[in-house]
Amino acid sequence: MKYIITLFILFSGISAYSRHLPDTSIRPAAALSDTYLPLIKGKRVGIIINQTSEYKGTSLLDILLNHGVNVKKIFVPEHGFRGNADAGAHIANTTDSATGLPVISLYGSNKKPAKKYLEGIDVMIYDLQDVGVRFYTYISTMEYCMQACAEQGIPFIVLDRPNPNGFYVDGPVLETDRRSFVGMQQIPIVYGMTAGEYAKMLVGENWFDHASTLDLKVVTCENYTHKKKYHLPIAPSPNLRTMEAVYAYPSLCLFEGTVVSVGRGTDKPFRQYGNPELSSAFTWHFTPQSMTGAAKPPFEGKECYGEYVAPTNAQILKKINNKLQLCWLQRAYNAYPQKEKFFTSFFTNLAGTKSLQKQITNASPVSEIRKSWKKDLDTFLKTRKKYLLYPDF
Repeated sequence: MKYIITLFILFSGISAYSRHLPDTSIRPAAALSDTYLPLIKGKRVGIIINQTSEYKGTSLLDILLNHGVNVKKIFVPEHGFRGNADAGAHIANTTDSATGLPVISLYGSNKKPAKKYLEGIDVMIYDLQDVGVRFYTYISTMEYCMQACAEQGIPFIVLDRPNPNGFYVDGPVLETDRRSFVGMQQIPIVYGMTAGEYAKMLVGENWFDHASTLDLKVVTCENYTHKKKYHLPIAPSPNLRTMEAVYAYPSLCLFEGTVVSVGRGTDKPFRQYGNPELSSAFTWHFTPQSMTGAAKPPFEGKECYGEYVAPTNAQILKKINNKLQLCWLQRAYNAYPQKEKFFTSFFTNLAGTKSLQKQITNASPVSEIRKSWKKDLDTFLKTRKKYLLYPDF
């Protein structure tokens, strides 16, 4: 009984993720110190990390320092070292108060680490928990760091982590004229690969300058397969607080290129969508307020009407059914009174194509939209297969 009470206290307060305990048979590469420590012994190390870079409550930084590794610099992606900065917020360089190590922002003045920041580093380690979606910017940060390391002859090690959306592949494949930081390569919105697998693809397909010269090593996870639904122990960013949000994110994030809110500034971000002008079509409503991770949310203080799409883990998984959902986007567009103002210029970057916006405005059936993706998806799946490190779905 004492053991049960202790477990209850431990898990009741850590986060909304505590409702979905991780698969304890899966271990991220960060747990496998016997595998990666020999690769960095006696070397000066740079690490690309944030709050997700941990194992059982101990950060990778502390794991390395406790083993006497000579960590020289910390590099951090969008949302910062602690993972609580707003999406798109400029992040400045700083110093870690606990260790005195310099913290270099890769979401501020430089998205690609400048040569001066790589001086004195013999090897770079990447350990970030991704969510397996093209416009989630951690893989863009990884690519820029890989390119910078290739240019400077610095080996690059990926400590792999499971992909919580790694059990399917779907969405339009990026068109080259839509390249941006929210989509740098020709992959679909949901690409079904871990960071380590994708890093191998970047090198193997020669998708960035000097890719063929990069000394890349991937330390794989234990007991992970693409069939498994991996539950994240820590929120990867301030507005993906629950597994329901992680599963809904690939579909709902398309609203970020429209006039519709995805619930930033509420207790249910990426589990709902709405706009003040949709009151005649929907009864579900929410009012965004300023909070950590959403300092100035869209429609702050205004009542938004829309849908609550992810009430439970099981229900959202049933809804998505391993496919990107377009029904929410279609319903919101059809109900919006000023359709010519519904989409913003950012939408085509998120979608990775100009076609999807036209298909929505032309009321194309979902089956027709999906058919337009098939050829490119089939090509991608063949390429993807070459770089998989884990059993496929």
